[in-house]
Amino acid sequence: MNIEKRRKIFSLLKQNNPNPSTELNYNSSFELLIAVILSAQATDISVNKATVQLFKIANTAEKISSLSIPKIESLIKNIGLFHTKAKNIHKTSKIINQEYSGEIPRSRESLENLPGVGRKTANVILNTIFKEPVIAVDTHIFRLSNRIKLAPGNTPLAVEIKLTKLIPNEFLVDAHHLLILHGRYICKARSPDCIKCVIKELCEYKSKTLLN
Repeated sequence: MNIEKRRKIFSLLKQNNPNPSTELNYNSSFELLIAVILSAQATDISVNKATVQLFKIANTAEKISSLSIPKIESLIKNIGLFHTKAKNIHKTSKIINQEYSGEIPRSRESLENLPGVGRKTANVILNTIFKEPVIAVDTHIFRLSNRIKLAPGNTPLAVEIKLTKLIPNEFLVDAHHLLILHGRYICKARSPDCIKCVIKELCEYKSKTLLN
């Protein structure tokens, strides 16, 4: 896929969704960090149901670190891996409260040193909060990038590196959310909705359907 086709694809995605954003509910950078940690192997819908309960009681690093782990578990038990996630957000909150005065760090290294935060989570925070031109490759973006030949790769990191290199600079900040939302609602795993796809004439998916 050449650069002009990629530019047209992102231009159409941007026209269709001028202000793409996360579907996780949050009111602060810290709340988003906690929500993203909880979102591993969970849907945004389930995370939002958990955080609405958690954030009513504790929505700062100081407050969450003051809760017991069993209490946190009771508030997030509707999502998968809640035992491990409760421990991680408790530890992360304690570190942020003690070492960063309640503010989330801006560097990738500092973020990835937090319990429960890997490269994907760090990229979400760097992109969504700090507007860094980075891309967090989740299952939707990985599938979409390979399916339409936008940036084929065997691993999420390989796809991330290709996307960052190949996407036109003017779209890099929005690329993460443009791709994830397109993959979630249009280019779905089992049944891509090619008829409703704004980039159907440009993508290189061999099995796409262009007609009703």
